[in-house]
Amino acid sequence: MAGHTLKGKVVVIGGASRNLGGLVAREIAPDGAKVVVHYNSDSSRDKAEETAAAVRGAGGEAVTHQGDLTRVAEVEKLFDTAVREFGKVDCMVNTAGMVLKKPMTETTEEEFDRMFAVNTKAAYFMMREAAKRLEDGGKIITIVTSLLAAYTGLYSVYAGSKAPVEHFTRALSKELFGRRISVNNIAPGPMDTPFFYPAETDDSIAYHKSSAMNGELTKIEDIAPYVKFLLTDGWWLNGQTVFINGGYTTR
Repeated sequence: MAGHTLKGKVVVIGGASRNLGGLVAREIAPDGAKVVVHYNSDSSRDKAEETAAAVRGAGGEAVTHQGDLTRVAEVEKLFDTAVREFGKVDCMVNTAGMVLKKPMTETTEEEFDRMFAVNTKAAYFMMREAAKRLEDGGKIITIVTSLLAAYTGLYSVYAGSKAPVEHFTRALSKELFGRRISVNNIAPGPMDTPFFYPAETDDSIAYHKSSAMNGELTKIEDIAPYVKFLLTDGWWLNGQTVFINGGYTTR
């Protein structure tokens, strides 16, 4: 259906310089999307520019924007860029996040505050700003984690800081009734990206692999099609957290 395509749609992607966010940007480009490629730090600038160039090369339009999403004013500036450059915002995909694997007894106050700033506060205000800026019929998607359905230790502050996003999503999806805006989460299994490995050992990596079908980690290529689906034909799914993980966890 024409109303469910990405042609001419403006998509703000949080954390789009590389990994899943970068792939999503590239995947929606051939459909004619206009992408705001967000990145956090100077070290990600070159990758963000590469992503934007790839979007343009594939038939889309793109601009880059640097900002610290834990600061509300920076979130607002990200959406300002979308409106200034493309005149509107249709969709928001937030892939930004941070992982910490540590016993609760060893977690510091600073680590706790940082994890909740990145995984909870930033997610909340990205969703809030999207709700204020999106055109009717828009889509809001946040990446969380399959650990929300796991019975495990060591990830208390990581999974704990992602858990509130489920309620944010339910609440916002209800508040937006009447505007045809769907709000959902995708909960991948442990993903085969540089984001995953620093917190793990060889033994724990082997365990994570063994917990999903075919003994593999989730790949970003496994997740991107579901993001695109929620941005288009999956519009009727609303207020949900979708676990896409090869059976790593179920709920």
